Amino acid sequence: MSTSYFAGCTVLVTGASAGIGREFARQLAPVVGSMILVARRAERLEALQLELKVINPDLEVFYRALDLRNHDDLAKFCNWLEESGLAVDLLINNAGLGDRGRFIDSDWDKVNAMLRVNIEALTYLTYRILPSMRKSGCGAILNVSSVAGFAPVPTIAVYAASKAYVTSFSEALRAELRSSNISVTVLCPGPVLTEFDSVAARSGADRLTTPNVVTIPVQRVVQEALASVARDRPRLIPGIVLQMIVTLVLFVPMFLKRLIYDLQLRREGAPRTNLRPDLGAKMHSHI
Repeated sequence: MSTSYFAGCTVLVTGASAGIGREFARQLAPVVGSMILVARRAERLEALQLELKVINPDLEVFYRALDLRNHDDLAKFCNWLEESGLAVDLLINNAGLGDRGRFIDSDWDKVNAMLRVNIEALTYLTYRILPSMRKSGCGAILNVSSVAGFAPVPTIAVYAASKAYVTSFSEALRAELRSSNISVTVLCPGPVLTEFDSVAARSGADRLTTPNVVTIPVQRVVQEALASVARDRPRLIPGIVLQMIVTLVLFVPMFLKRLIYDLQLRREGAPRTNLRPDLGAKMHSHI
């Protein structure tokens, strides 16, 4: 797919300093008119800006070192965006945090950060940018979710739930905006070769290994995502194999999923226990 569909557009990419976000910037740089890059690490954004200017010397690049966990800073950024006169044509909500491990052993600060970035920041940024899109009469939003959002997944419980929100929110927003000439596409990738998993893994935990058959190169994920936006497609799951797996998962009843979770628990050596027999009596005594 040629990126010429986005020629002259103003694009905003969150989580632009690495992984999928950085690849979006690289693939769009040759054709777009202006690009706004948002991430926490200023030095990486500065390096990316220099790289993009080499790709396209005429490209206007603005970057902001912004921690999306901080709502006040995000609100100030949105205020700056409105005052700057930069009308965003394509919003790519890519920033996201993960955490892998049992919820009972999780660190609340990390869990809270994940909720703020994956859900709150994405929703708020969309809320602030939509009015300018409606005023201009067109626009596109690409929200990066995950295949993990299609089912409850033990050991990434909060992450999977947050991505379920992103997918549901995107589908509902798309339906609301169908008469507004504003498209909404949700990208639901599986394993991608980026640094995401190493950041999500807890201290001392092994890096997650996934079969090569479902691991998609980041370049292909971004290429297919941009093609989906250009064709106004509602959802993209990159890779035929992954699409088949997700379809199968969606058709599996919840009681069978619970059995699978129990088998996985036993395979890991954790005993499955029932509630204590006296728990009901104990609870009743407090009523």
